[in-house]
Amino acid sequence: MDDIVIRECVTIDELDSCVRLQRDVFGLPDLEISPRRHLIVSRQAGGWTLGAFIADKLVGFVHHLAAVRGTEIFGYSHMMAVDPAFQNQGVGARLKWSQRGRALQEGRDFIKWTWDPLQARNAHFNLNRLGVTVSSYAVNFYGTDYATSPILKDLKPAGIDSDRLFAEWRLNSARVINLAGGGATVSMEPARTIEVPVDWTKLCRANPAQARAEQLRVRGEFEQAFAAGLVAAGFERSADSPRYLLYEREQLND
Repeated sequence: MDDIVIRECVTIDELDSCVRLQRDVFGLPDLEISPRRHLIVSRQAGGWTLGAFIADKLVGFVHHLAAVRGTEIFGYSHMMAVDPAFQNQGVGARLKWSQRGRALQEGRDFIKWTWDPLQARNAHFNLNRLGVTVSSYAVNFYGTDYATSPILKDLKPAGIDSDRLFAEWRLNSARVINLAGGGATVSMEPARTIEVPVDWTKLCRANPAQARAEQLRVRGEFEQAFAAGLVAAGFERSADSPRYLLYEREQLND
């Protein structure tokens, strides 16, 4: 995708394109979408939105917020969306690595975000391609309101909790620097694994009761692993049993 340019979204039209892309990609109602005013205000507060453009057409974006923890200022990646016609072509990776570069230019070395632990594709991207680590789990982070979710809106009754894993992207860690330079992930024997469904979206639609049971199982296994001091730092893709790979913190050497 050599014709794609990554640059900051600054005009009203560009920010409105981010709003439209949220609707196209996530299918959420307006109540769940970050409006233009939010994008403008977060920019004034130290955040920014990077867009992937082909000429003047926005085909993806990542929204980055300025976050505070004590006296530390770091980045919080609120959302990323890529036009369905341009998915699986490396656009998301280019946006994330550009986000890392911009954050480093600003003197930041840590970015945080969340993803659904049952989404195997996101787990592979975040852990294996970007080099994030995970040591905390949020139960029902956004509330049990998943009648609004495009993949769960037809559940009768609704009620899949919005559990999330917290990605910890240490921008200057050895693993991230290696991946940023085109290196491969280092294979190590995990201390523990946590298996997830092959196709979470399909399971939610086909068997909501089983989906809820699987979510509770995965939640419990993560909570036990994190309580024992383990860190998720890899993901094994499989047509039968995709699974998270967890390690003792000392194994990671970061």
